Amino acid sequence: MTEPLVLGIETSCDETGVGIVRGSTLLANEIASSVDLHARFGG
Repeated sequence: MTEPLVLGIETSCDETGVGIVRGSTLLANEIASSVDLHARFGG
């Protein structure tokens, strides 16, 4: 039997992260951040 493919999603005020795993193997991950954009305006 194949191990399940799992998509994890995390969001906050200034970042969103996703990850895809099969069993204990990380297949992909990505983070989208607006921290640099907010820093230009002091926040």
